[in-house]
Amino acid sequence: MHRSEIDARYAATHALCQRAGALALAGFRSTSVEISEKGRHDLVTNVDLQIDALFQDELRRAFPDDGILTEESLGQGASAMWVVDPIDGTQNFARGIAHFAISVAFVADGTVEFGVVYNPATAELFAARRGEGASLNGQPIRASQVTAPGRAVIDIGYSTKLPQSRYVALLDRALSAGFSFVQQGSAALGLAQVACRRIDGYVEEHLYSWDVLAGLLLVEEAGGWSMPFALDRDFTQGQPVLASARALQTSLSEVAQTQFWTGGSLLGS
Repeated sequence: MHRSEIDARYAATHALCQRAGALALAGFRSTSVEISEKGRHDLVTNVDLQIDALFQDELRRAFPDDGILTEESLGQGASAMWVVDPIDGTQNFARGIAHFAISVAFVADGTVEFGVVYNPATAELFAARRGEGASLNGQPIRASQVTAPGRAVIDIGYSTKLPQSRYVALLDRALSAGFSFVQQGSAALGLAQVACRRIDGYVEEHLYSWDVLAGLLLVEEAGGWSMPFALDRDFTQGQPVLASARALQTSLSEVAQTQFWTGGSLLGS
């Protein structure tokens, strides 16, 4: 795909995220948000669906040959594909917690070309172009330079897709290694915070492409490290995610026991 075509899509993403953010804020401030359960601790609101429809409609109109994959309506794969999470952190959103984001990644021929993560509640727009660095509201950002677990704070995400005992064991290993941790409820924002050095790492054993593709590019372009997220198969399959300051790669990988993670799949899951 030519650079000019990617440029057009990148510009469209910024405009769409602003429009989607306005919808999200209106819903966030409303007392009449409609909430449904897709599964245990897995919510969807009418605002998720409104933002999903906005992206579907506008992207199909502007880029009719592109594929679109979203959390709420899934979609078909294509050589050029949008991967969208209308609201990452719906639990937070539904409870009035201002830690949620719109996450958009654009993938061309198996490569994530750009990613945008936007938190409308704080008016923070994180963006990355492959090979061009990462930014927060237009200003360059860099990942943490922390070198020791004893000085590091990581976000350890929780997934109901796996046994609770795995999460408890992961927490135990992290604390035993000296890490401090938080669990903030949005993988997209967790990775964005790694990219801008608010935290030093993110780990979760089961996430989807729409949760993390934009955030992983942010970390990479901000000079951090991340375990590869496989794009050579079904984008709707969950995979483990691990990202951190570069100097923490070995220690955090040991905590996550990545020797048990192979080919994007979790052994025993």
